[in-house]
Amino acid sequence: MTAALTVEALRKQFSVGRPAVDGISFAVPAGEIVVLLGPSGCGKTTTLRCVAGLEHPSAGVISIGGRVVSSPEQGILLPPRQRDIGMVFQSYAVWPHMTVRQNVVYPLKHRRIGRAEAARMVEEVLALVGLSEYAERPVVALSGGQMQRVALARSIVYRPQLLLLDEPLSNLDAKLRIRLRDDLRRILKSTGMTALYVTHDQSEAVVLGDRIGVMRDGRLLQMGTPDEIYNRPADLFVANFTGATNELSGVLVERNGDVGVIEIADGGRLEATLLHGVRPGDKVRIALRPENIAIGATNGAGLQARVIDRRYQGTQTVYDIELFGRRLEVLELGTAARHDIGSATPVSLPRDCLWAYREQERAIDG
Repeated sequence: MTAALTVEALRKQFSVGRPAVDGISFAVPAGEIVVLLGPSGCGKTTTLRCVAGLEHPSAGVISIGGRVVSSPEQGILLPPRQRDIGMVFQSYAVWPHMTVRQNVVYPLKHRRIGRAEAARMVEEVLALVGLSEYAERPVVALSGGQMQRVALARSIVYRPQLLLLDEPLSNLDAKLRIRLRDDLRRILKSTGMTALYVTHDQSEAVVLGDRIGVMRDGRLLQMGTPDEIYNRPADLFVANFTGATNELSGVLVERNGDVGVIEIADGGRLEATLLHGVRPGDKVRIALRPENIAIGATNGAGLQARVIDRRYQGTQTVYDIELFGRRLEVLELGTAARHDIGSATPVSLPRDCLWAYREQERAIDG
């Protein structure tokens, strides 16, 4: 029976340096998929391993289905086998000397499940992951994507309370990764499984997650729906990490609710959405996604830019433009590159897609 996960003030300190996980709290309601997203070393995998019981937290409480499975303060630390979890790793972790069916049925042998019922459960889960016709095939004869489906089937065949997935698609090539990514959400939703998924890939996070938690330096910066993460990023790091690679610096000169007028360095002015409690006179940094700049548009403020480079990519073209004395990147969909290098073109910057933060908020290092 699937169950909720609750993590409260989780902290993990290794022997030296800053905490790998620094007091994070979040909840995963039963049947929901939550994705922890962030760069390498941000603490997302350590968080997942603490939930699994593979790491011992330094502080905090972890509960699965209302039962506390980890609490150093209370002296509680259940081993992984007593937490009723399934886990899918980066490596396929399949038994190479077994067939597909033998791999999937293996977890049921250690549970009080009759042979006929076990056979039914295996057939059901193999159909779910699209491997019914491969049941008797040696697992080493499968492709990487098929082996990861075997690992997934083995992890969910006994219907654990919670499924943990640690970058399970990272070892697949791009085409297989996209195919399995799209199938994975369907599979998990069809089982009603509660899942905690770890990745550094924002496209995986958006496709798979009901909610996404963005982490940095052991801290949870924002937890929200994909739409909230993409369109209301909590700070400059979240905006930058999820694709808002353009930045402009300026000073807030006027504020009206959540909208501000910002004077850019060369004297130009823009309206932007204010996501921090900034006041007139404060220095701000504006984040903007390349796909949210409308190039060739004549509406809006009538800004003029100059095209200084372009990279045709078949179904889209990426331009570098000069605007406000800064180099900005623009992405335009379509199979034709419409703007020549050196040409002048109007651009539109929608204020809902311009997010202003206090100057001290910094983007990703490097």
